[in-house]
Amino acid sequence: MNPNELLRIVDSLHREKNIDSEIVFQAIEAALVTAAKRHYGENADITVRIARDSGVISAICDAQELNQDEIGRIGAQTAKQVIIQKIREAERDSLMDEFAGQVGQMVTGVVQRSDRGITTVQLGNMEAILPRSEQIPGESYHNGDRIRAVIFEVKAAGNRVKVILSRTRPQLVQRLFEQEIPEIADSVIKVNAISREPGYRSKVAVSSSDQRVDCVGACVGMRGNRIKNITSELAGERIDIVRWSDDPLVLIPNALQPAEAEQVLLCDMIGRAIVLVREEQLSQAIGRHGQNVRLASKLCGWDIEIMTADELEEQIQRAVSSYMELEGMTEELASRLVEQGYLSYDDLSVIEPDMLMEMGELTAEQVDALVTQAEERALEAEEAANEQKRLRREAIERGEVPPPFNKGEKKGGGADRKSSEAGVEDGE
Repeated sequence: MNPNELLRIVDSLHREKNIDSEIVFQAIEAALVTAAKRHYGENADITVRIARDSGVISAICDAQELNQDEIGRIGAQTAKQVIIQKIREAERDSLMDEFAGQVGQMVTGVVQRSDRGITTVQLGNMEAILPRSEQIPGESYHNGDRIRAVIFEVKAAGNRVKVILSRTRPQLVQRLFEQEIPEIADSVIKVNAISREPGYRSKVAVSSSDQRVDCVGACVGMRGNRIKNITSELAGERIDIVRWSDDPLVLIPNALQPAEAEQVLLCDMIGRAIVLVREEQLSQAIGRHGQNVRLASKLCGWDIEIMTADELEEQIQRAVSSYMELEGMTEELASRLVEQGYLSYDDLSVIEPDMLMEMGELTAEQVDALVTQAEERALEAEEAANEQKRLRREAIERGEVPPPFNKGEKKGGGADRKSSEAGVEDGE
């Protein structure tokens, strides 16, 4: 390779691809040594040096200096290969730096193709991937469609960079709010928390740093225009905007809207909130397939249970009676456990031993015995419930009983209405 050409290429890589010139020189020298050993033998003692100022290549093989013709035959193609490789690596590193800094940010791209659920999206001069798992359920994409998504992950794949997009992450809702609502971009309104079930429903908790600005009203917009734009981008996904509060006694009822809560009881030790509602508000508070209470739980960070006052009283009596069946349990300890929100054998089986020792003034051996009994009974109850489900399924298959009808159905006691409950229709 011509020395001047070599210097020109190295300088070009340094300026255009931001690669340190010394790294390129060292890489070419190492590649030339490898190539020379293939020519002269692996045991040959070979040293290669490129003059940084002139680009002249010198080489010594077993204490004998090689002439320029020999070096040229060995080195021309090798140097070109190294330079090409360095260009590819530099382009990969540049893309990695560019897109790694955009993780969680929203981008707009054009659909190039969809194949077996994987959609390829063009982002400028870069192709990104929108996997099926990161697509909103029910959406379909066609060539030429413009879509917005957040960058979910960036990783190197050989000399290429793989950028993975997502339309299911809560960050997409966050970025759309920032784009559509100027007060959020200006930091007057803050998005404090988001819980989302993509394509179905999201809850967004917001607050305002200016008392003159209604955070909920500003997000909804005049005649609902702002929230309609966001909903339209999310394939019709319903969005509930709720007012944030640092006080869970305020935040939890807000998160359960449009249902109305009568009272919230916090069980701090286990992170549970029991929300009492009127009978006619029950199905609305729980939501379709438990969606409303499930999203509220995620938004607030509390395990929310919905029940009526009568159901709570029934649950308390049942819990005390069940606890009294355990050997070594006292009525005082059973009452204290219920007051702290421990309403089932499952709850008792995960209580901290030190806490139980302090509450009941028990020894470590007595606590172990109580917890062991609770674990055994919790397992028996789970097995019995699974057996009942199996028998009911078989009866439905035989046509002996009708399939469950979800509309307005209220299942079991209050403790069954947790954030994970399914099978209850929204009463809105």
